[in-house]
Amino acid sequence: MSKEANNKRKQEKSKKVKKKSGILKKILIFLIVLLILIAGFIAYKTQKNGGGMQGLLSTLVGHNEETLKNLKPLQILLMGVSTDLDTKLTDTIIVGTYDPQTQKASLLSIPRDTFVGKNIKTGTGSDKINALYQKSPTKTLEKVNEITGLDIKYYMVIDNQALIKLVDIIGGVEFYVPDNMNYDDPTQNLHIHLKKGLQVLDGDKAEQLVRFRKNNNGTTYSGEHEKDDFGRMETQRDFIIETAKQTIQAKNIFKVKEIIDLMYEYVETNISISAIKDYVPYAVNLDMSSIQTATLPGEAVGPDRGYPLWFFEVDKSKLKELIDELYNTTEEDESNTSNTTSNNNTTTNSSSNTSKDNTTTNTTTSNSSSENSSSSTTISKTEAAKVKIEILNGSGSSKALTEIKEALTKKGYKISRATNTTATSKTTIINKTGVDSKFEKDIKEILSVGNISTSSVSSSNVDITIIIGNDYK
Repeated sequence: MSKEANNKRKQEKSKKVKKKSGILKKILIFLIVLLILIAGFIAYKTQKNGGGMQGLLSTLVGHNEETLKNLKPLQILLMGVSTDLDTKLTDTIIVGTYDPQTQKASLLSIPRDTFVGKNIKTGTGSDKINALYQKSPTKTLEKVNEITGLDIKYYMVIDNQALIKLVDIIGGVEFYVPDNMNYDDPTQNLHIHLKKGLQVLDGDKAEQLVRFRKNNNGTTYSGEHEKDDFGRMETQRDFIIETAKQTIQAKNIFKVKEIIDLMYEYVETNISISAIKDYVPYAVNLDMSSIQTATLPGEAVGPDRGYPLWFFEVDKSKLKELIDELYNTTEEDESNTSNTTSNNNTTTNSSSNTSKDNTTTNTTTSNSSSENSSSSTTISKTEAAKVKIEILNGSGSSKALTEIKEALTKKGYKISRATNTTATSKTTIINKTGVDSKFEKDIKEILSVGNISTSSVSSSNVDITIIIGNDYK
């Protein structure tokens, strides 16, 4: 081949390479522009759907700005089932409610011994609500609706093995065990041995915690409750909330498949995945520490009063008040009642006539227990001991929790519970039972920081809840 022909061939080859390169560049530019348009569209839709994680998830599942407006509150009857002597009974019965529009959620416990028969004076074990599951979960759902007057459509039956395995999947749950627990029942192969205090519980210990009712010596929850079941229901609610908070942490993102597989294996429900997914984008914004919790009002009656067995008898008048408060609050009521969340930047006057400073106090004063214990409010230790307090630590600092516990205990206050909660910026002091406002002021002085608000639905049978925020220094 001549030199001239060879050069011509090289030129033609070079032209072809340049042409292909030009085409590839055009394709690449087109793809980049397309990706930018898609990203821009998603960003626009995300912002239209509320922004942040909520907006992104809403966009990914196909929601628009109208979806949230049309979502009604979701109510599910949660039933925890364990096997006692080869008989399946519902150890846990809780009405769970979530309203995505108001970001309000509540857990209402139904005592497992609630009487559902015709004549309580001649009742049998099958007249307790926990026995209805043996017929069908629908029977339990129908009876709960009948008792409460609610219209719950969905149920979720969770085998106790699901809790054990979930806790192990996420690497344990950090939780404040409220009391020393020591109980053995060889017939059920149930052995409960837990020490009081903040600790990481694995699946086995989690089961011990939620099943505990009383110790081998007959004692129960340190005098905080009239009957052992009340203490257990409170602990169950608290543990459910804490497990949910720790499950949705970013570190568990790669464990989603395991969790979903667990649901399919151990959960029986009549609600579809498509129905649940509509609520997921908005549930990510729920402040777990603001969940309202309560127990069906009534009293335990038994052989000491001539009844054949121990039953829980519902107080219908108090129940109506509770249902109205939890589920039928009007917009006007909501504007006058704080539904305390960790993001509150304003405060609500308590029901007392004493005027309070409604601005947030942010100081840089050292909050050591020695300094905080010197409050100017005159409250004796005897008075303080009558006020039950729970502390939810959203500051991320174990030191802060320890300091506040020590300072309050030194003043004479009774700490019923202290545990971690989701991160929050503002410290909040919530008056749950309408105790004298002087206690709110005293606690605020001890902390040297904090909003004051009120909530008439107690989250754990306490008078005051303190949520520690990052503003506590």
